[in-house]
Amino acid sequence: RGQEQHTEQDGDIGCCGYILMAFSYVLVALFFPLSLCLTIKVVQEYERAVIFRLGRVLPGGAKGPGLFFILPCIDDFKKTDMRTLTYDVPPQEILTKDSVTVAVDAVIYIRIFDATMATVNVSDAYQSTRLLAATTLRNVLGTRLMAELLTDRESIASNMKVQLDEATDPWGVKVERVEIKDVRLPIQLQRAMAAEAEASREARAKIVAAEGEQKASRALKEAADVMMESPAAIQLRYLQTLNSIAAEKNSTIIFPLPIDVMATFMKK
Repeated sequence: RGQEQHTEQDGDIGCCGYILMAFSYVLVALFFPLSLCLTIKVVQEYERAVIFRLGRVLPGGAKGPGLFFILPCIDDFKKTDMRTLTYDVPPQEILTKDSVTVAVDAVIYIRIFDATMATVNVSDAYQSTRLLAATTLRNVLGTRLMAELLTDRESIASNMKVQLDEATDPWGVKVERVEIKDVRLPIQLQRAMAAEAEASREARAKIVAAEGEQKASRALKEAADVMMESPAAIQLRYLQTLNSIAAEKNSTIIFPLPIDVMATFMKK
């Protein structure tokens, strides 16, 4: 759309412009082939050249890659790099929605998709995008809770990408990717969160231990009930205990004595 608008505006350069063009062609013809050094230019595969003739953008959009022709004295051109560039957004001190101050830095990947718009519509497309990225980072993160910054980075990055892409579209800049690199919390907050996590782990450990004790008690009660129904089971348990002690080559000798016998002596 931007190229169509510029093309419509650049269709007429006036009578004076045509006279100067004719004069330039005459100069090229008079000093041929030396004039080729001034009229033939080259741009790389990753570059595009926007040509200005008497201050107006030439119809047809940016030229390149390869050779292109300009007229001396009346033509000027500006090269634009079309490759994807990476920019680190400086760390931003941000106050989150729940009033926590954090330092956040990000990285953005941008490229120019329209050299004409990037040249005509903004003085420095890359620098303008960088400044806008820092401002957008502060605005987006200022509406989020601290917990969301730590757990929902992909959604935040996607939201930033959409906003940046919409804002930079008139500049001919495409925001390909946005990544949240790091979220740095204050030291005191880190200690408080660590203490909270440790307390939570200890509470869960106590709950698990209590549940284990409860299950063990139920199992012991069921085993005691089974042994009460069969007195011979107690004697077998005694023998099993002696066998396990003897297997360890222990010098301690244990003589099992029924509790009923002790109760009889105590009565006497």
